[in-house]
Amino acid sequence: MKISIFSRHRGQGPSFEEMVAPHLERLHRLAYRYSGNQADAEDLIQDLLVKLIPRTDELRKVEQLHPWLVKALYRLHIDRFRKSSRSPVDAGYDEHINHSAEADPNDMSPSRVGLIRDLQSALQHLNEEQRALVIMHDIESYTLAELEIILETPIGTLKSRLHRSRAKLRKLLKEGTVSLQRAC
Repeated sequence: MKISIFSRHRGQGPSFEEMVAPHLERLHRLAYRYSGNQADAEDLIQDLLVKLIPRTDELRKVEQLHPWLVKALYRLHIDRFRKSSRSPVDAGYDEHINHSAEADPNDMSPSRVGLIRDLQSALQHLNEEQRALVIMHDIESYTLAELEIILETPIGTLKSRLHRSRAKLRKLLKEGTVSLQRAC
């Protein structure tokens, strides 16, 4: 017998758990990319869920729940980042590399690990909005249409911001500004 703390009364529609559970894995992955380490990602997801539980009735009325949840996660992350004095990406980078290596050890050659480290370091040089946009679009594969809803920003603006962010990353990587010593 499955017991849920997110119970519902008959006729009210889906429970909180039924609505949110299908999105948790993708939200957690995004929270991990925002925060840079597992513990902070879990805290971010937990804070999000705690804030959303009282709003279950509102969630039932949302037509596109996933973009709405991503928007809520993004705003929560930005609020935490503004309150924090440290960058959310640098805290657990080695954990991220180890986590990636565990996911597919055949795909993690020393040169690939080095490229990931360089890219992660370059991402730290972007401002928080640029970093979030690159992570959501280029790493998590959100479409511009989805990002338009999530970030409440016109597609044309998103395209230009994405272009500028990529150009800055390209420049940082080309100049070697972010090169790290690789111990292979």
